Amino acid sequence: MDFVSFLIQVLNSLQYGLLLFLVASGLTLVFGIMGIINLAHGSFYMVGAYLAFALTGMTGNLMLAIALGLPLAFVFGAILEWALFSHLYKRDHLEQVLLTYGLILIFEELRSLAVGDEVHGVTIPELFSASIPLSDNLSYPVYRLVISVVCLALAGGLYWLIQKTRLGMMIRAGSHDRDMVKALGIDINLLYRTVFALGVALAALAGMLAAPISSVYPGMGSSVLIISFVIVVIGGVGSVWGALVAALVIGFADTFGKVLLPDLAGLMVYLVMALVLLWRPEGIFRKG
Repeated sequence: MDFVSFLIQVLNSLQYGLLLFLVASGLTLVFGIMGIINLAHGSFYMVGAYLAFALTGMTGNLMLAIALGLPLAFVFGAILEWALFSHLYKRDHLEQVLLTYGLILIFEELRSLAVGDEVHGVTIPELFSASIPLSDNLSYPVYRLVISVVCLALAGGLYWLIQKTRLGMMIRAGSHDRDMVKALGIDINLLYRTVFALGVALAALAGMLAAPISSVYPGMGSSVLIISFVIVVIGGVGSVWGALVAALVIGFADTFGKVLLPDLAGLMVYLVMALVLLWRPEGIFRKG
């Protein structure tokens, strides 16, 4: 592998890992802070991709579609938490799994009725449709770099939100002692609703950003869900920063595994998880 090809794979690994981080950060917030095993989280990624497809068709511009779709995803998450997930906090994990698995089936059926079962494409905005030449015959798409920059900015925004704001302080406190936070006069139900809606919005945004490069197709949330759970386990349940590190590790392992060891590519992600858990069974970072 020459240097240019290596550089392209590094950039692909970063872009893929950062995109996975958007999905996994929402999952680890919901799982680690609210204690909900949400098997439907991958469906929110799919919902985001189909929102990008539908809204881009209506507006003719992906950026405008994302600007419209993101608040819609947040409101959808808040309504879903109020209607369903708020009743699961004191239920056992089996009931959580059954409900969220049922949601996967519902979302897939609604998707089939609304847009059919065909594979759809989303056009990259003309502003980001160019490629950066790296050699005489190799180039790198500008849009992939844009995805990486957006994801890095959101990672920084999450850090600021959780570590530097009053809302973040309440989120961190609520993750450790729900009853104490409630005793201090904080509306814990509203706090959990906000966290859940934020998680849905992050997963949907990942789907919207990925739509032009991965296409939009039935069941696209399933593989992302599995990888996201791997990232949450490796990074440490409830740790956003652990999710970032783990997502980058998985991004490199998956991308370079497919290039260097194609016959074992399907095992690389799980081999990395096994090695990390042998080293640190609680994950790279503890909850916090």
